[in-house]
Amino acid sequence: MRIAELADKRVAIWGFGREGRAIIGVLRARLPGLPLSLFCTQAEVAAAQAFDANLAVHGEEPDAQALSQFDVLVKSPGVSAYKPALVEAKAGGLKVTSGTALWFAEQPDAHVIAVTGTKGKSTTTALIAHLARALRIRTALAGNIGMQMLELLDSRAELWAVELSSFQTGEAGPVQLGIVTSLYEEHLDWHGSRERYVADKLKLADVSRYLLVNALQPALLEKTAEHPHRLLFGHPEGWHVRGGFIHRGNKPVFAVADLPVPGEHNALNACAALTAIEVSGADALAAAPALASFHPLPHRLQPLGERDGWYWINDSISTTPQATLAALQSLGSKVVTVIVGGHDRGLDWSDFVVAMMRQAPHAIVTQGANGPRIAKALRDASFAGRLVEVADVAAAVEMGRSLTPAGGTILLSPGAPSFDQFRDYADRGRRFAELAGFDGQTITGIGGLGIA
Repeated sequence: MRIAELADKRVAIWGFGREGRAIIGVLRARLPGLPLSLFCTQAEVAAAQAFDANLAVHGEEPDAQALSQFDVLVKSPGVSAYKPALVEAKAGGLKVTSGTALWFAEQPDAHVIAVTGTKGKSTTTALIAHLARALRIRTALAGNIGMQMLELLDSRAELWAVELSSFQTGEAGPVQLGIVTSLYEEHLDWHGSRERYVADKLKLADVSRYLLVNALQPALLEKTAEHPHRLLFGHPEGWHVRGGFIHRGNKPVFAVADLPVPGEHNALNACAALTAIEVSGADALAAAPALASFHPLPHRLQPLGERDGWYWINDSISTTPQATLAALQSLGSKVVTVIVGGHDRGLDWSDFVVAMMRQAPHAIVTQGANGPRIAKALRDASFAGRLVEVADVAAAVEMGRSLTPAGGTILLSPGAPSFDQFRDYADRGRRFAELAGFDGQTITGIGGLGIA
């Protein structure tokens, strides 16, 4: 659906986050006389009215009857496509679109590399933009990573490096290259089941001319085997990690130790980015040295530094148990107290428990809404390591100080979303930094967003 097609329609917007505001701005610019209604939370009503005095603002979640008063709904990513009211209204004729879908409809000829995955998608997307710019390719960095694509609707780029969440993959296309970095269960409250989450993630494959997937994930390989132009990273014939180096085939190209982002999983993200550059027709070997100047993204295994004799690492972006395991693996033999837990989305922590039974960090502190469930799973498995259960992040930081010897590392890698205590993972990361004694406002920016 093109924006011009909304001109004679009754249009509502659901969600007043960053994408919701971008949608309002674009529709006001393109269709200034179009009446608009907004559904948001009661707490957002005053801000929405201040943002646009001509909005008809409803501070409540709409039911099917309320939605049926409109021809088109432009929904934000956080609004589940499977809400009963939305499903019922669609069956009655409501057309549903989004900021992502509108951008793709307006930019059908854009050269888009779209990246999704349970973990690694933000870093991989940023690495693609960084490497392309090192080759002097005018590149946009946008999407779920922190800048809405609609904010760049009237801009032009040779290459679009776009991160898509599982909420957005069904709204994208066409895409020159789709990338799936990894696939585990997540966001079950939005999707309703693990099977639906996987299916929604892989909707990206349906709109991608070429599809690049992680060769080290057998289930992902099986589910994408039918794609006519599937490519692999992490495979010995292409870009992969071996013997402490990123290789192109048999050629060692870049030392993993020289990557500014730690861990073999990040080296694998670099392999995905280099493969994407290569598929785009650029010289990936020439771009590879630029990996050394990549700036790590905030809240992703972000070293904050030393305070009061401890080293602090902010991995607040970690919202799955697998992400926590990857964070611990990246720290090797360091003495680590890890803080886990947060909003409970019902994810399975059994792999984490098995890994902790084999090799545990110095201490585990559980906190948040699902902290008791994680602690119970460990105790039920007869975990014999240091395990302490506290209420929240603030208490966990204090406990980390008590448990960790001087020179040790205190790692926030929750393996769970933040919504039990915070607005989002960035808010959680900032608070962790402040509790550790750092300026939380200096760690929040993602460099390179937009076009350069």
